[in-house]
Amino acid sequence: MSEQTDPRPLWLSGHMAPVPDEIDAADLPVEGTLPDELSGRYFRNGPNPLPGEPSVHWFGGHGMVHGVRLRDGRAEWYRNRWVRTTSFTEGARLLRPDLTVDRAAVPANTHVVPHNGKIYALVEVGFPYELTPELDTVGPCDFGGRLTGAMTAHPKEDPRTGELLFFGYGFTPPHLTYHRLSADGELVESREIEVPGATMMHDFAITENHVVWLDLPLVFDMSLAAHGMPYRWDDGYGARLGVMPREGGAVRWYDVDPCYVFHVGNAYEDGSGRVVVEGPRYGREGFDRIWSAIGGPVATGRDLARAGSAIGGARLHRWTLDPESGKAVEEALDDRGVEFPTHDESRTGLPHRYLYTVTDDSIVKYDVRTGATAIHAPGAGLHPGEAVFVPAEGARAEDEGWLLSIVSDGAARGSELVVLDASDLSRTASVRLPRRVPAGFHGNWIPDA
Repeated sequence: MSEQTDPRPLWLSGHMAPVPDEIDAADLPVEGTLPDELSGRYFRNGPNPLPGEPSVHWFGGHGMVHGVRLRDGRAEWYRNRWVRTTSFTEGARLLRPDLTVDRAAVPANTHVVPHNGKIYALVEVGFPYELTPELDTVGPCDFGGRLTGAMTAHPKEDPRTGELLFFGYGFTPPHLTYHRLSADGELVESREIEVPGATMMHDFAITENHVVWLDLPLVFDMSLAAHGMPYRWDDGYGARLGVMPREGGAVRWYDVDPCYVFHVGNAYEDGSGRVVVEGPRYGREGFDRIWSAIGGPVATGRDLARAGSAIGGARLHRWTLDPESGKAVEEALDDRGVEFPTHDESRTGLPHRYLYTVTDDSIVKYDVRTGATAIHAPGAGLHPGEAVFVPAEGARAEDEGWLLSIVSDGAARGSELVVLDASDLSRTASVRLPRRVPAGFHGNWIPDA
């Protein structure tokens, strides 16, 4: 059914439409040859409301994790499971009747990450939920009672120390809190960061010595809570990036042109001591268009046409933050609409050469040193999801490895897990999945120990 004739909202139709149940399948068909090194599990999270359940925003559906088990050149199984949060099992609400916050009553629908032998389903408004390798829900985690606020869906694991750095934001003070989880899973630091007000800070960045904050003009507005996500663009809030020493100290803020950034590609310190941040940037019009398309109100009142997809309004940019001048220099790296940037996570916080992104119909690889791009287009009517990089064993080049992406048919006919050679984006193999997998958010490759 075309989007022009389908009466359902964008996020409930076509390749974005939720599935009605959980299934299991074994011995999945493989085309091509799966690398023997790919021994582990690929998990991907996304919102999936229950059948008949009201859905007023794409971000609001219950988390559902789709998993594929690869081993010895075979695709052993596929399964999908809703994350059994208290919101899913009991109908619990984040905001209780007495106006206190229940951090376990969350959809857990945004990301799935491993740390210290555990697997967590994440959403940015509450506690993480631990999952088993078979996708059963263990329960909410507050790290021994030390986490009392929210946890971002985009933590960063330091490749040198193994620490997991993250933050939480809130609509009441403290509006921003920085956290540090040790390599062995102990919450060892929580620090409040002063910001002017409550905003939606979806992501952040780290470098070798710093944390980079994104204090941008998507502000909390309680009057919108009954209509979905209670956030709107506010030009009066301003836009700035903050550089904070990881070991303590004041945040140095750099004003930037008004924009919004859902996802950082990576950040690093250059040879001159400047902090460089790269990621897809939304201007006001691009943000309004996507926010309207996925259920959010547009504060200007303009009647924007719904976007043709959930991707397309952001352009890859670079910000260079210079401590000597105190200024930020912004430059566009490309003019195509991209989202969901990924990289070799052994380079998180360090200088990198490659970023991988997706458009509505292709996967785009950027060489950020030379400006060169490569494109993999899976075919007419096919929509790739986030492309997760898996390094080859003993890799000598940063792009020696594979990209894993779930590609779904726009006519809702089916999906496959595609394996690309990251060096040239050629197709290595694909796994035909037993059902259509809805467009979702983020995932991870979890290798066998």
